[in-house]
Amino acid sequence: MKITAVDTLVVDFYRTNLVIVRVSTDEGIVGLGEATLEGKERAVQGAVAELAEAVVGKDPTRISGTLYELARDWYWRGGPVVMTALSSFETALWDITARELGVPVSRLLGGATRDRVRAYANGWFSGAVTPEDYAAAAKRTVAGGFRGLKWDPFENYDLTITTGQLDRVIAQIDAVRSAVGRDVELFIEGHGRFDVAHAVKIAREIAQFDPVFFEEPCPPDNLDALVDIRRASPVPIAAGERWFGRQGFAPALARQAVDYVQPDVTHAGGIAELAFISTLAATSYVGFAPHNPSGPLSTAATLQLGAALPNFRYLEIMATDVPWRPEITNERLVLTEEGDILVPTGPGLGIELDLEAIARHPFTPHPLRMFQDAVFDIRPRDERSFFNLGDDV
Repeated sequence: MKITAVDTLVVDFYRTNLVIVRVSTDEGIVGLGEATLEGKERAVQGAVAELAEAVVGKDPTRISGTLYELARDWYWRGGPVVMTALSSFETALWDITARELGVPVSRLLGGATRDRVRAYANGWFSGAVTPEDYAAAAKRTVAGGFRGLKWDPFENYDLTITTGQLDRVIAQIDAVRSAVGRDVELFIEGHGRFDVAHAVKIAREIAQFDPVFFEEPCPPDNLDALVDIRRASPVPIAAGERWFGRQGFAPALARQAVDYVQPDVTHAGGIAELAFISTLAATSYVGFAPHNPSGPLSTAATLQLGAALPNFRYLEIMATDVPWRPEITNERLVLTEEGDILVPTGPGLGIELDLEAIARHPFTPHPLRMFQDAVFDIRPRDERSFFNLGDDV
């Protein structure tokens, strides 16, 4: 089998644009990966186009060797654009290889250790402003089956937070905890906003709500700061969505900077690299909780990892999304009454595209507004859940 083409499709997803990578072969098998890169979709499309020139004619089942050569031969190593292009291509190769054999990707990773993974919801709070709004949204989400909720309550704060601002944060978290009770797990997102002193202050205040973790409390480019925060924090610390490859994770694990690592299969190197990072984390008893507020292909790849990796703890997923998410692929996820998502068992990643539906939602610019304002309600009002509730796939 030989690779005959590598191309990209872009789909408006309102909060961003999904970039889908397709690797075609001379035997008619097409592998899929996701190269969504928040706000930099056109840059990663260019990187994939350059990658395509190097791989046409290669055997798509020789995954390790091909990825090694690509990473070795490109002068620039690491970084979001290069690593996202490589990650998406690598995932597509796993998809091809598993499809050829007629098995799910997890079978190639050693087989399943579980048939479902614990999920927590992101995006459940769209439209909420007051603590009462957040409480009502939390109750609706839990009623829909989720047993974990994550959100960023810190508006547009930059490095510091005042006492009054922190009081508003605490009121919001308190409202959610009171609404859903102690059986629902809470995850507090920091989006890399704070310096050491203020991150520690926040961690000490939110400890009363017993969150599973405080995610990315400081900017991702200062490991010393993260180590200091973790040593002083009474709640577990998670990080890693903006780190790339084993070189990004090994120093953090060696210095005990985190309690949970959060590599993104779309950015950190792909399926094999995430499996390697999970093994590194396991040697330090660190939980594996990949970053995944993403589209169907990223979710499908992460679920295959969740099936196979023993220290996989949580799947992040959007509770609701654009109304056309169910139209662009055959993704049909099942959320159980226990708050778990069943792992699909079809060949490869189990995802097929609807090209006509994709064409109806072309690229649309969506600037990422992390610090310009405090508006996070950036999805269509007719958003809806894309889950099935039940016991069977």
